[in-house]
Amino acid sequence: MSFIDTYDFENLTNEAEQLVLKELEQQLAAYEEELCLCNECVVDMATMSLNTVKPLYRFSLLGTLYAATAMDDEAYAASVREAVSEAIEKVRTNPAHD
Repeated sequence: MSFIDTYDFENLTNEAEQLVLKELEQQLAAYEEELCLCNECVVDMATMSLNTVKPLYRFSLLGTLYAATAMDDEAYAASVREAVSEAIEKVRTNPAHD
């Protein structure tokens, strides 16, 4: 039996993903310059952002409470906003397609 089949990882969640996606949606809605919004570009923006921000993984109820506390932290929220903004600009100037 493999490692992944031995343990239950189904509830392992990165709460930062939801924060990044919410922030990305807000910033893209307000973006005034021309920007490609194809699936590849938007997923690239999300990926770049998530690779920048501190992850907020949770598995249990206690982990959910910890993640909720961290999400309310203004410094963390600012890091998410900055990461998303930088990712949008990088993809805007260098899209993965022609």
